[in-house]
Amino acid sequence: MSANLITEQSVTTLPSLFRERVRCTPQHIAYRYFDKDNQIWQSITWTEMSDQVACWQLAFAQENLKPGDRVAIMLRNSPQWVMFDQSALGLGLVTVPLYTDDRPDNVAYIIAEAEVKWLLIEGANQWKRLHSVCKELTSLTRIVTVQNFEVKDLIDDRLITLTQWLSTDTAGSLQAQECPPNELASIVYTSGTTGRPKGVMLSHRNLLSNAQALSQCTAFSSEDLFLSFLPLSHTLERTGGYYLPMVIGATVAYARSIPQLALDLAQIKPTILISVPRIYEQVYVKIQSQLEKKPFFAKKLFHLTVTVGWRRFEYRQKRVGWHPLLLLWPILRRLVADSVLEKLGGRMRLAISGGAALSPIIAKVFISLGLNLLQGYGLTETSPVISVNLPDDNIPESIGTTIPGVTVKLGENDELLTTSSCVMLGYWKNPEATQAVIDEAGWFHTGDKARQDEQGHLYITGRLKDIIVMGNGEKIPPADMEMSIGTDPLFAQVMIVGEGKAFLSALIVLNLEVWNELAIILKVDPQQRDSLQLKPVHQAILSRISQYIKDFPGYAQIRRVALFLEPWTIDNGLLTPTLKMKRARILEHHAAEIEQMYKGF
Repeated sequence: MSANLITEQSVTTLPSLFRERVRCTPQHIAYRYFDKDNQIWQSITWTEMSDQVACWQLAFAQENLKPGDRVAIMLRNSPQWVMFDQSALGLGLVTVPLYTDDRPDNVAYIIAEAEVKWLLIEGANQWKRLHSVCKELTSLTRIVTVQNFEVKDLIDDRLITLTQWLSTDTAGSLQAQECPPNELASIVYTSGTTGRPKGVMLSHRNLLSNAQALSQCTAFSSEDLFLSFLPLSHTLERTGGYYLPMVIGATVAYARSIPQLALDLAQIKPTILISVPRIYEQVYVKIQSQLEKKPFFAKKLFHLTVTVGWRRFEYRQKRVGWHPLLLLWPILRRLVADSVLEKLGGRMRLAISGGAALSPIIAKVFISLGLNLLQGYGLTETSPVISVNLPDDNIPESIGTTIPGVTVKLGENDELLTTSSCVMLGYWKNPEATQAVIDEAGWFHTGDKARQDEQGHLYITGRLKDIIVMGNGEKIPPADMEMSIGTDPLFAQVMIVGEGKAFLSALIVLNLEVWNELAIILKVDPQQRDSLQLKPVHQAILSRISQYIKDFPGYAQIRRVALFLEPWTIDNGLLTPTLKMKRARILEHHAAEIEQMYKGF
């Protein structure tokens, strides 16, 4: 356990956590960030962060805000995100994180419902988008932009630059107003796959207890270096990539962007990475795509490395005995595994996957190559982590065991229920929705079906609502099938359809690079969209799909496909900001193609 660990007994609120961290390790590097102007990585200590937060608080004091007022942030991960959060929380304000690329109408809805009075944005691009809904932002009294830009025809009296807004007085001292641990700290709007988002009310105790519980799950060190790239508006990143490092005294480096993530990994060389499955899936697909171009011997060597690496993992987990094959590991590691792990910086000792289910096949490959990959589970409403695998007790197919202080049980229809100090206060201005998920005994209903083995490992077996009921009455949870099919490098995105139909079909977005290669083999023009409609192409795709779903029931087979090259993204409204599919919107968007697949049936 880290000597710099801040325990639950010493702090009770998020501002007191920050204040205690500054006191304990004042000269330790808190954050690293890329300075675009000078094209170098810069560092900032805890003392320097404290001074900056005090300046922000002086500026907030001029805004006629009172404790409990809501203030929002629409900024990429950066030290300024932390400065905003800590300065606001220290004054008793309630923070509302917003996704930087969320739709303007969605942002307007959140600002209006939460009655946000103050908003921090990044710059011109965001303001241009928000200006289209400017008349709806009536609750705002101040809009602050980090980047300077010419407003021209986008003039608004409330708009001011961060430089103009910040106090030049450096005489201020850090404030951390005392408040009960159960006081509302933040309203986090879920990115729901259907309908309007709901505002999850999280208290200081919710977020702090979750971070402190996570600090007990493995041996952390103040020398650990986190690479933060999931948006801080995502509760997994906020708790695991912001408050947890503050608890243990580690350093956080802020990645420049997802497109530059590979470069940042190589330069920063982090020891800990928190991610959603989509990132691991993309790396896996790239590995498989490159492997297909390698000679036969290289492919066999890679597969041998995975086989031996997995045996080594199982042996270290004490699930199997020693085997002579393990003698090959040192040379296989040098020839194959090290080259893959070097792309992650070469120092990665812990990789966390959460936010959605990670394919066991993908997890097995990374673990076999020596990456300590742990899958966890949680929801925004639980601050967010409920369970996680541990380094010495890791079953990749499971979502691990409950973190300290969290209790679970299986309810009706095997629904996973949980209770702890991490469970939200409720949904903002929505008591009906709150009562629907938190019962009278205080159990939160996750909506996920699960099972639990004798050792306490939890396994998600389905979603109560995300079920396809076919015309013959058979019920199919599509997520597992989509996950399995998605391990093929050809398939960038997959969604199964077939509600009320005689058979299942799949909407598939193809990986452009792999599609070009397949098109050459099939002797069709990859540039022509009509090629995606050709029968030989569909037969080839269905043949590939069948290899991945052969272990599913006979009625759960895919008989038709609709193929696309344009990906489902946040910008086109088909993915949530946490990269989950908006099933209802995708169904609506591709209604014509779906109708065509079932024509005549």
